[in-house]
Formats: sequence, C-alpha cells, structure tokens
Amino acid sequence: MTLLFLAIAIASEVTATVSLKLSDGFSKVIPSIIVVIGYASAFWFLSQALKRGMQIGVAYGIWSAVGVAAIAIIGVLFLDERLTLIQVGGIALVILGVLALELGGAH
Repeated sequence: MTLLFLAIAIASEVTATVSLKLSDGFSKVIPSIIVVIGYASAFWFLSQALKRGMQIGVAYGIWSAVGVAAIAIIGVLFLDERLTLIQVGGIALVILGVLALELGGAH
C-alpha cells in the first residue's frame, strides 16, 4: 500500500511540475490551479506512505529519481526540450543512488 501512495504522490508531483511550466509564471489560470492541487496532493499522498511505515530516505529517493526521470522524458517528448548525454548520465546516477539506498537498507 505504501508504494501505491508513493506512486500517486509522484504522479501528482510530476503533473504539478509540468503544469508549472505550462502556467507561464502563473499567468494562465487552469495550469496554475493544477499546480496548487498537484503539489498539495503530492505531499498528502507522500505523508500517507510515510505514515504507513515507508522510510523517509527511501521514499524521497524514489520520489526524486522517478520524478527527475519522468520530467526529463516529458520535457523531451512534449515540451521541445533536449537532453545531452551528460544529463542522461546524471539521471542514471540518481537512479543508481536510489538503488544503493534501497539495497543498503535491506538486511
């Protein structure tokens, strides 16, 4: 159940972040509303995952890695942004760092 709450938190945060870009500095109403609702929802769902026993380091690590990768991919696919090989390597390092946190905590 904790992973479901975390997944919804990540999806909410990614939606809010994309909407932040689309809000054009909060000058567009609908994307701006989505930003506020999305971030509020993201933190609520994250709090539910933590409340049910997920470790904060693992939760935030997964949140960060998946969020960074998702936003980068969405930026390339839908927002006409580019990724360099160094940026792809950086994303891979973030993901590897989260794996290290997860594996290091397994006993």
